[in-house]
Amino acid sequence: MPTQLDSPLARRVVALAFLVSIFGLTAWVLSPFLAALAWSGILAYVTWPSYRRVCRALPRRENLAALLMTLGVTATLLLPLVWVLLTVAADLAGASATLRQIAASGLPALPAGVHAWPGGAWIAAQYERVQADPAWVRAQMSALGLTDIASLKVVVGGVGRNVAKFALAVFALFFLYRNGTSVLGQVRGVATRWLGEAARGYLHAVGVTVRAVVFGIVLTALAQGLLAGLGYWVAGIEAPALWGVITALVSLIPFVGPVVWIGLSLSLLAHGESVAALGLFLWGALVVSWVDNLIRPLVISGPTRIPFLLVFLGVLGGLHAFGLIGLFLGPVLLAVSVAIWREWLGHARPDAA
Repeated sequence: MPTQLDSPLARRVVALAFLVSIFGLTAWVLSPFLAALAWSGILAYVTWPSYRRVCRALPRRENLAALLMTLGVTATLLLPLVWVLLTVAADLAGASATLRQIAASGLPALPAGVHAWPGGAWIAAQYERVQADPAWVRAQMSALGLTDIASLKVVVGGVGRNVAKFALAVFALFFLYRNGTSVLGQVRGVATRWLGEAARGYLHAVGVTVRAVVFGIVLTALAQGLLAGLGYWVAGIEAPALWGVITALVSLIPFVGPVVWIGLSLSLLAHGESVAALGLFLWGALVVSWVDNLIRPLVISGPTRIPFLLVFLGVLGGLHAFGLIGLFLGPVLLAVSVAIWREWLGHARPDAA
């Protein structure tokens, strides 16, 4: 006598439940490493043309080519990062001493030049109101952990975890170089089987978007941080490397970078250094922001054919939802959504006619 499991619908339900369970448990097992694997995938994709050139120079020696590329990418990322960390650590020590002095003695007196600004009287009144309450200033700095050694230890622990993730990403990068062609072929085959020929367009949208985000957002932010740091150094800003790194991090969000150099320009102006303030402001407006406002939209919107507003929203939403890796995941998800939308429009037009 046939059982209920002998029916085609029941077998499909059981098979689907089995697949969902297996893949769900697999994702759960790999979840601690997904961010590192995603970074290694992004690095492999962006540097793949260089890897192919190394393979052509070393025929039939794929392992050696993968090893050389992995070492090269690691050195390219690690050496500048170590230099930045050492420089920022020295600047951070001086900044921490200044913060401790403010916490102990209160805010310094506001320079007299502020009163001559438009609205300077109101600014001075608000500053003096805060200055008159040193206990409130100490409470705010304590809440932010700016003078707490324990908070700094937590930061150091976070750096250690990120170093471990970086090591895992580098380890995975070697295998992606060596087996990348096979892995990509398998992904294309499975995607085509499930989604049809449209899957090729989706995968193309993912690749183009990742490359555009890397060059349009990450490299642009690094360039802005470098150019801004140079301007801070010339203007005589204390801890220019630290402020340059802050500018680069803030500039990952489009059009937010000017907040840093405008604030530092006003600080110089408040201390009576009008020439340095004007020079830093012009440098930021004509050079640093030019990179942000002109190059970034062209680099991103051109190859992806996606409105820059959507990429901007994808960056913000991705950062909120996934953290730093969301810089790529957010725009990629939007790119695939736009590709699906355009495909539907293409199918709808003949019917409408």
